[in-house]
Amino acid sequence: MEDKTAIAPGQELSGRYEQLYSMLLDAIPSSVLLIDQHMRIVSANRNFLEKGQRTLANTIGYRLEEVFPTIILDQMDITKRIRQVIEKNQPAKGERMTYRAPGVPIRIYYYSILPFAWQGRVEGAILLMDDVTEQVRLSEEVRRVERHLASIVESASDLILSIDRKGRILTWNSAAERLSGYSATDVRERLFTDFCADEDHKEIRDIFSRIDARKYAQTKECLLRTSKEASIPVSWVFSPLKDSYNQTAGVVAVGRDLTEKRKFETELHQSQKFAALGVMAGGIAHEIRNPLAICSSSAQFLMEDDGTPEFRRECAEKIHKGIQRTSAIIENLLKYSHPSTTTRATLVNLVSLIRETQTLVTYHANILKIEINTSFPQEPVMVEGVATLLQQVFMNLFLNAMNSMPTGGRLGIDVKMVHPEVWVQVTDTGCGISPREIGKIFDPFYTTSIVGKGTGLGLSLCYSIVKQHRGTINVESVEGRGSVFTIKLPVRYGGGEP
Repeated sequence: MEDKTAIAPGQELSGRYEQLYSMLLDAIPSSVLLIDQHMRIVSANRNFLEKGQRTLANTIGYRLEEVFPTIILDQMDITKRIRQVIEKNQPAKGERMTYRAPGVPIRIYYYSILPFAWQGRVEGAILLMDDVTEQVRLSEEVRRVERHLASIVESASDLILSIDRKGRILTWNSAAERLSGYSATDVRERLFTDFCADEDHKEIRDIFSRIDARKYAQTKECLLRTSKEASIPVSWVFSPLKDSYNQTAGVVAVGRDLTEKRKFETELHQSQKFAALGVMAGGIAHEIRNPLAICSSSAQFLMEDDGTPEFRRECAEKIHKGIQRTSAIIENLLKYSHPSTTTRATLVNLVSLIRETQTLVTYHANILKIEINTSFPQEPVMVEGVATLLQQVFMNLFLNAMNSMPTGGRLGIDVKMVHPEVWVQVTDTGCGISPREIGKIFDPFYTTSIVGKGTGLGLSLCYSIVKQHRGTINVESVEGRGSVFTIKLPVRYGGGEP
């Protein structure tokens, strides 16, 4: 028999809309519940059912307390909030809710309640719940990492600062507070250069500009001004501070207090000086005795009454020259052995410095029958540095060369301009350095000296001092034939001899 049951157009359209409504609810990533005035669930979308591991059959028509654990309803007071929304026809602000269905790990939801009205009359409320478990977990992880990083920065013994692109201080860690005496509040928004020596301001601004343009780290040693009006030497490493778009947003400055290091280096330099003086003592004593002996004999002749005026004048001249020679020896010794009162760089005439150092080792060379050959440019060669430190380098190289020639030989000292540097070559005809040792000679405490004759610190100090003066030092050697040490230093033009 033919089925003559017909579906009215309105019913068909209504069914279609109901299907679309159901599909729309299921597509929403939030959990959605429609609750009537009696606190019964009228509708629930797929997201809610899946998260709560429920079915429509055991959800639709059930009261709220039959679907949610009572402890959650009591803690969050959701039932009361839903009634208020229905009575006042006003939505409730969102809250965070922790929910755990049987057999499901704890989930965290952010929920809000909206009134549901039909033909001007409020018939229920819509409960919207967004699962924010992962966002909360990530947020807590981010906060944990931030706390960990903050702890590292605050626990570090080095100074760690962040600076904006205008050079103003943003953060200032505990180590910076302890060393400078200024709190983070005192320095915030102040220029970094306010805490540096005046002569360093321009170079620091140039460093910040290079970081902003080229985006790589820069280094600088400068004095840090403290709240007690003292100055502390600090070695800084300036690195670009990146934002979320990998653009340079400022500078990260990491500084290390050099006070103890400088003190140790000074003590080490002095010990090397005295060691060198000990090596030269015999030769210098001999050289001083000669002019003193001449002065003594000339003085005895002067005390006699039968000398002619010309002879007496000759004796006086010998005494005067002997005193001058002895005075020069003593003056050079004092210059070499006396501690420097400053480690700040000045303009140094390198040729004059090397000549003075050569004078100190000439006496020792004569005893060992070592011939010294020199080659110097006519004009002054100016470098920026600490004179006493540079003299320490050349003294060590000269003495090392002489120690390699115990039976005599030749010591060459050659200074030449190779723009924009000056090269100083120290050559000897001594025992040379074996291939297995030549790569270690600049290592601290390494020595090829006879036991008891050296500490192995000389060449290590030379390397450190030359690097400090922005130069290089290298060696070429043939075992049994001698060595050539070459020091290269940047030249300063436009300045006279200090």
